[in-house]
Amino acid sequence: MDGWHDWFGLYVVDADRLPLFSFFVAFVVGFLFIRVSVRLIRARVRWWPGNVRPGGLHIHHVVFGVALMLLGGVSALLITDRDGAPIVVAAALFGLGAALVLDEFALILHLRDVYWTEQGRTSVDAVFVAIALTGLLLTGFRPFGWDEVRAAGPGGGPAALGLVALALVNLAGSVLSLLKGKIWTGITGVFVPAISVIAALRLAVPGSPWARWYYPEGSTKLLQAQRRDERVRRPLIRAKIRFQEAIAGRHDLDAGPAERAAADPGPPAAVRSPAAP
Repeated sequence: MDGWHDWFGLYVVDADRLPLFSFFVAFVVGFLFIRVSVRLIRARVRWWPGNVRPGGLHIHHVVFGVALMLLGGVSALLITDRDGAPIVVAAALFGLGAALVLDEFALILHLRDVYWTEQGRTSVDAVFVAIALTGLLLTGFRPFGWDEVRAAGPGGGPAALGLVALALVNLAGSVLSLLKGKIWTGITGVFVPAISVIAALRLAVPGSPWARWYYPEGSTKLLQAQRRDERVRRPLIRAKIRFQEAIAGRHDLDAGPAERAAADPGPPAAVRSPAAP
């Protein structure tokens, strides 16, 4: 326990990362809780309270997430003491709300209920990306060039300008990597120089925005990208999906109305609106 206290005091409290730590813990706990909840609802476990349906209207948990994010975010803006308990509570509220919102990120993106479909995996990807980024920041990592440019200050001269230019090149590589469908490489490249630049120079992932823009159907580059995707990327994706489904549940429904109804059967007949089908 002494080792834990020493680590927590040195790397969290003394480093002014307590609000970030509170956000991180609340985010992870909130995501795990809501995934347990929706899996129990999907399994029709009788003792679990289930969906919130006042008057027969199904309220998605993204609504509660937005409310918690507003409460936590506005509270944090009003709190002047950056070291006390109130800012920690505000950060936790924001983290909990962010977990609920990102867990339904795919619904926001597609503007329809794709929660348990293949498209619904986007929500889990978004949550994992947020956890990875927050975890890196919590352990002390900063975007490449951040600390160096701040240390150089406005009077740093050519050295500071060189660092700014290098950081911008690295950032451009990360953006290009993301456009090419290389999510994790693009994110890692924000913190580790050269990784994103190398990934940006390589072939795009089939189906990514870059591939749709610059790899015409039947082109040599598209065929090369597809072959590389089958050889290298697909096994990694299958492993990632198995890991994600162990936590978040199987996204195995088609996006048709019948399948959505099976996953979300609606309120009992006694509380249905007369206009409901």
